[in-house]
Amino acid sequence: MPPSSDSNPAALSVRDLTVAYQEEPVLWDIDLTVPSGVLMGIVGPNGAGKTTLLQAILDIVPPAAGQVRIFGAPYEEQRHRVGYVPQRGSVDWDFPTNALDVVLMGLYGRLGWIRRPGTDEREEAYAALEKVGMADYADRQISQLSGGQQQRVFLARALVQEADLYFMDEPLQGVDATTERAIFDILRTLQKRDCTVVAVHHDLQTVPEYFDHVMLLNVRRIASGPVEEAFTEENLRRTYGGRVGFLKQQDMGTTAPDGSEETEPS
Repeated sequence: MPPSSDSNPAALSVRDLTVAYQEEPVLWDIDLTVPSGVLMGIVGPNGAGKTTLLQAILDIVPPAAGQVRIFGAPYEEQRHRVGYVPQRGSVDWDFPTNALDVVLMGLYGRLGWIRRPGTDEREEAYAALEKVGMADYADRQISQLSGGQQQRVFLARALVQEADLYFMDEPLQGVDATTERAIFDILRTLQKRDCTVVAVHHDLQTVPEYFDHVMLLNVRRIASGPVEEAFTEENLRRTYGGRVGFLKQQDMGTTAPDGSEETEPS
């Protein structure tokens, strides 16, 4: 994909990104361009570096080399335009707070840490909970929510950020089929508002249904681009090797590896 012009920069541009832990490469020389307004899934086997890629883009882990641009500028200049939904397993669910307060945390980027949320902000947070079907649980402690409910609350927190670019790490992990559909209905609504979503995803069978762009990752970028171009049997074999079985994939018209039981290590 050709680089975007300065007048219409890509939502995300990654060049030569390398991340190493104790001198062992976790990501190697990653190039990635994500156009504005797309839903992009990132898929790959365990240990492929999917979570690390998001964290490096968001400056949570330091890269050894490379450059990241958000809408043509460094992340620290565009932080206010970015929303992030982390893996559920990385969150301390015993923290004593309720669902509404979790959503209000998404407003601190606008309010700052000194100004406290007022009536308008609480109404905004409550409206976000309504959008994800969690308004009735606004006062419920997050530790008392199911995995799917917790995920919906974190999605509501991202919604109130009113970001232009969202990063989501396994947003469907541990949710039931109804919640899964509800989450992707919300993501499509974001796309209609010209938002861009980049999500780590584990179920290869639903990639053609849920995403219009995909990145196949296994330490290196194997392929990326529109699903119909990048999500091919050959690219899947290069990404997963012989370590997984192959299932008939009706949406692809070919076979694809079954990644439905994968989870990304922290």
